[in-house]
Amino acid sequence: MTRREALASYDVTIGHHRRDGVPYAFTNRARTWLVDLDDVPELPKGLSRLCSFAARDHMGDGARTLRENIDGWLRSSGVDRPASVRMLASPRVLGQVFNPLSLFYCHDAEGALTHVVAEVRNTYGGRRCYLLEPSADGRATTEKTFYVSPFHGVDGDYELRVPEPGDELSVTVTLRRPGRPAFVATMRGTRSADARLITALRRPWANLTVVVMIRVHGIRLFLKGLRPTPRPEHQPDESFHLTQ
Repeated sequence: MTRREALASYDVTIGHHRRDGVPYAFTNRARTWLVDLDDVPELPKGLSRLCSFAARDHMGDGARTLRENIDGWLRSSGVDRPASVRMLASPRVLGQVFNPLSLFYCHDAEGALTHVVAEVRNTYGGRRCYLLEPSADGRATTEKTFYVSPFHGVDGDYELRVPEPGDELSVTVTLRRPGRPAFVATMRGTRSADARLITALRRPWANLTVVVMIRVHGIRLFLKGLRPTPRPEHQPDESFHLTQ
C-alpha cells in the first residue's frame, strides 16, 4: 500500500480455535480495511451516515479525528508522533459497528514500521490498547490482563503476530497457559481488487452478524458445559507496552 493508496480492503477468513477445556472451533468470512489516517475515505455528502470510519468507534475523543486520537494516545505512552498511521478495521455500516481487534500501524519518516497499537474490544463496552514494538516478523508477547470472553479468565500470556499487511494479510493471537496453547484466533486474507468504501454496503448486516454470532457461540459453549468466569473490574482504556 503506497502513500497514494489511502484505502485497501481484504477479504478474510477469521478463525477461532479453543483448545482448553472443551475443544471448539469455527470460521467465518468477512472484509476489513486498511486506512491511511491522514486521508480517511468518506462517502459523498448525504451518504456518510450509511458507512464511515468514525473516531467515536475507537480510542479517544469522538469529537477529534482518528489521527488526533492515536497521536494523543501515543504521546501519553511516551511515543513521538509517527509520520504516518494506517488502521486495520471495519467501518460503521447502517449504524452498526463492532471491531474486536483494531490495529494501528505506525511508521517513521522513512516508511519503516516502528510500532503497532492493538485496540481490543469486548461486548461489555470495555477497551484496552496495547503498544507493540514487534520483531521483524511482527511478533510480540504480553501477559493477558483484559477480560474478553466470559469463558476465559485473565490468566495466561498472549503471543501476537501482527506483520504489516501487503498483498496478503495474516494476523494471529494465541493465548498460552503453562505447557499449552489455550486459544488461537487468526485472520487471513488477500487484498481485494475493489477497495471502494461503498462496497461495505454490499454486506450491510456484517457488523451486526459478528455480535449475534458471538452470542450464538457463547450459547453453544454453555450447552457444552462451560460456565462463565467472573468479570473483573477494569479501566475502559488502559495501555500496556509490549516488546519483541
